[in-house]
Amino acid sequence: MLRTDFRDIYLLKVFYFINIVGMKINKKWNIIAFSILAFCILYIIFALRPLSTELHLIPEWTQDISRIQEAQDTDSLIPYRLGLNIGYFTPDGRVVSTIPYQFKASVSSSYYASYGQNSKNTTFFFPNGQEAGTLKEAGFPFFDEDRIFVFLPGGNSFIRYAEDGSKLWGWESYSPITAFTSSANGTVVGYADGSIISFTNEGKVDQAFSPEGSKIQVILGVGISHNGSIVASVCGQDQQRFIVAEKTEDGHSKIIFHEYIDKATNQQACVKFSNDDNSVYYGYNGGLGIINIKKSKSSHISIEGRIIQIEQSDTGANNLIYVLSKNGNTYTVTIVEPFDNPASQFSFTAECSFIQAKDNALFIGRNNKISRLTIARK
Repeated sequence: MLRTDFRDIYLLKVFYFINIVGMKINKKWNIIAFSILAFCILYIIFALRPLSTELHLIPEWTQDISRIQEAQDTDSLIPYRLGLNIGYFTPDGRVVSTIPYQFKASVSSSYYASYGQNSKNTTFFFPNGQEAGTLKEAGFPFFDEDRIFVFLPGGNSFIRYAEDGSKLWGWESYSPITAFTSSANGTVVGYADGSIISFTNEGKVDQAFSPEGSKIQVILGVGISHNGSIVASVCGQDQQRFIVAEKTEDGHSKIIFHEYIDKATNQQACVKFSNDDNSVYYGYNGGLGIINIKKSKSSHISIEGRIIQIEQSDTGANNLIYVLSKNGNTYTVTIVEPFDNPASQFSFTAECSFIQAKDNALFIGRNNKISRLTIARK
C-alpha cells in the first residue's frame, strides 16, 4: 500500500506519461489516453489510504511481590490481589506493600481490609497503611474505589458507609443478593428473584424493576453508568437476556435495549460501562458482548473461558478496553479498540492473575509477579 506522502509524485508521473503518449498518437487515441488518465486520477484519490498505525505492547518491568520497596508521599498507588495477598505497587515498578490474609479481603485504590469469618467489626486502612476507620457491623466489607459497603450476614442486605466508617444508609430485601456494583453516582443490586434496584448516593431508590423474559428469573450481573441514570444486566436462565434500562423523568424504568444470549452463563457475569457511558460491555459463556447505547447496536467477540475482569484506562489517548478471561489455568488478555475491534490477544498459564489499566500502561499480575506493558501505536 502506498503512503499519501507520495501522491503528488505519482500524479506527476501519470500526467507525464499521458502527455508523451498524446504527442505521439492521433486525436482518437488521445481520447482513450485521457480516459485512462481520468481513471488513474480517480483510482489514486479513492483507493489510496494512509497506512494505519499498529498497536505495540512494550514490556517495561516485572517485579516479585515479595520484594517490598519504600513508598514516597507523592506515589500513585495501584491496588492488586494475587492469591492470598493484597497490596499496592507504583507505575514505575515498586511494590510498596504485600499484605497476606487467611479468609477474605477487599482492596481498592482508596482502602483495604482483611477480615475473618466471624469478625464482629472490621478496621480498614488507607493504601499507605494508616488506619482509616472501623466498620462496626459484622459482615463482609467491599471497597469500590472510594465507596465503602458491608454485606451483612444472610446475604440479602448491605450498608453503605462514609469515609470515616460511619453508617450512611442501608437496604434489606427478602431475596439473596446475586450481583452488585457501584459508580460515582449510584449503586445497583441484582437479586435471586430476578429483581433489580438502583440507588442514589443518598440511598434513595431511583429504579426498581424485574426484566423477566426468561423462564428462570435470576440476576447474574449488573452495571451502572457513571452518571447513574442507566443500568445494565445479564439476567435469567433458559432464554437468558442482556438488557439496558434507563430512568425516565416520571421515575419509571424503560428498557432501551435487550438481546437474548445464545451461550448462556450460569456464573456471575462482568458488566462494565465505558468511561463516556456510550457503550456497555458484558461477559457470557465464550464471549464478550458490546452494546453501543446511542445506536442500539450490538457486537460480539469470541473469547474462550469466563471473563473475570473488564478494565478501561482512566486517562490517555488510547481509549482501549482490556478484558481478562480464565479457562482452567489459562488466562487470556484481549485488547479491544472502540467500538468492537479486537486489536491484540495473548495467553499465559497461572494459578491467579489480575489486570489494571492506567494512562498508556497495562499492568498484569501472574502468580507472585506483576509486570508492566506500555501500549504504543507505531
